[in-house]
Order: sequence, then C-alpha cells, then structure tokens
Amino acid sequence: MLELNWKPLRSYLAAGLLAVVAATALLPVKPVWAQVRTLPDFTDLVEQVGPSVVNIRTLEKVKASAADSGDEQMQEFFRRFGIPVPPNMPRTPHPDRNQPQPGEEQPHGVASGFILTTDGFVMTNAHVVEGADEVIVTLTDKREFKAKIIGADKRSDVAVVKIEATGLPAVKIGEINRLKVGEWVMAIGSPFGLENSVTAGIVSAKQRDTGDYLPFIQTDVAINPGNSGGPLINMRGEVVGINSQIYSRSGGFQGISFSIPIDEAVRVSEQLRSSGKVTRGRIGVQIDQVTKEVAESIGLG
Repeated sequence: MLELNWKPLRSYLAAGLLAVVAATALLPVKPVWAQVRTLPDFTDLVEQVGPSVVNIRTLEKVKASAADSGDEQMQEFFRRFGIPVPPNMPRTPHPDRNQPQPGEEQPHGVASGFILTTDGFVMTNAHVVEGADEVIVTLTDKREFKAKIIGADKRSDVAVVKIEATGLPAVKIGEINRLKVGEWVMAIGSPFGLENSVTAGIVSAKQRDTGDYLPFIQTDVAINPGNSGGPLINMRGEVVGINSQIYSRSGGFQGISFSIPIDEAVRVSEQLRSSGKVTRGRIGVQIDQVTKEVAESIGLG
C-alpha cells in the first residue's frame, strides 16, 4: 500500500495559498460607486434643448353675471343723472377697486410649451389654452410675446400657438418607434411656475391605455401642475412626447406620468397649422330593410 508523506505536502499547499492571497491583495480594488453602472449626465441635453422650451401664461377677462351687471348699470344711470335710486331696487355697493372688475384680465394658468419651428410656432396642450383670452409666451432669454392660438384639439389635447419672432431654436423631433421601455428620458417645464425646471426618469410603459383617445407614454419623470405642454426628451436630445397628465390621489406627483406620443402630436399640429382644426374619418352604419333585389345583389338570395 502506497503511503504519502503529508508533512511536505502541507507545506507546499500553505505556500501556494499564501501566494494566491498575496497576488489578490495586489489587484486594484474599485470603489463601490465605480462598480455600479454610471448614471446618465443630462447637462449637455439641458444646454441643447433648454432654449427651445417656453413658459406659457394665460389670462382671462373677468365676466360679470347678467343680473349683477344689469343692477349695477341701472344704479350707475340713476347716479349719473342725479336721480334717486328707487327704494325697491337692490342696492349694489360701489365696486371694490382691489378686486378684478368685469372686462379686466386676471391670471388663468401657468404651463409649458416648446418651439416647433424657427418662425414662431409653439406646441403645448389644448387644456392649457382652453378658456384663455390672452396667451403670453416667455422664452429662456426673458423675451415675452403675445401669442395667437392657431388651433386646439381637445381629443388629442394638442394645441399650437404662434408668436411673431424668427430665428428661434426649434426642437428636434424623435421617432416614437425607437423609444424603448426602460430608457432614460428628461422633462423641462415650469412646475408651479418655476421656469426651466429639469426632471428625469425612465420610460415605464408604452401605449398605455388610460381610457382617452391616445395610447400614452408612461414614465416616472416628476411632472407637476405647470409641466403641462412641455417636452419629454430622449438621450439624443429629441422630443418624443408632450407631458400631459399624471396619476395622483393627492394632486401631486406620485411616480406615474403620461405623455402624448410625438408622432401623433405632430400629425395633429400639421392639421392645426394648415386649417386650424383636425378632421378625422368616420365610419357610418345605416340600418335598412333588405329587399329581395338587395339580397340577390350581395349573394344572400
């Protein structure tokens, strides 16, 4: 029977193990943060796309109720001509000049938009300009313009306004088919009136059905009131959506935001720019009695 001498063998094994440990100790050790995949840097994108994003303020004229307006006009007539106000007429106090008066403009809302063309067409949401008597567009260089509403489509929630300016920095339009779930995206807008605020996140889902007309892009990008109408931007600096809605039980951001796909928004904007409205096809169905002749003509006889 073969007998092994374990004493020298143990010495060799110990020496080998010591060499391995020493070699391992000499290997460069990366810090934990370096071992994790580097997060994206959005600074170049912000510099590239930021000047194309605008702040939108809307104003509306104060309207008086018909009854109040009539009483005030009659009382003003009596006062002007020195006629005593009839005792049975409701007495309306003199208007408080600290309150907006009928016909005066007051703030209606604050939102976002982006420059679609170098000659002043701006895209935003339809709900942003709905009910507005005046639209003010502010560029990143602080220039302000009164905008004309070219058209708004409630069904897609897309609107186009026009400012009188040229040489503007227009956005690049991306391809929605190239957008992938999980990729990084960025939003620039005016949440709560805080102009040019930047937030970022990932695409959570595509073609998300919320019961509206459009299949939305769902992201976890922080979107709040005032972001409406602003662009959703991919890592190539292209606009892939218009920030439109959030899902929230509190009224604030809860990690679920929805954007209108840019391909549909562009199709709508082209019709708005050409005709001021969107025309969609319809399929009509008519119910009628099937006569013998009709049945034979379609092979049912």
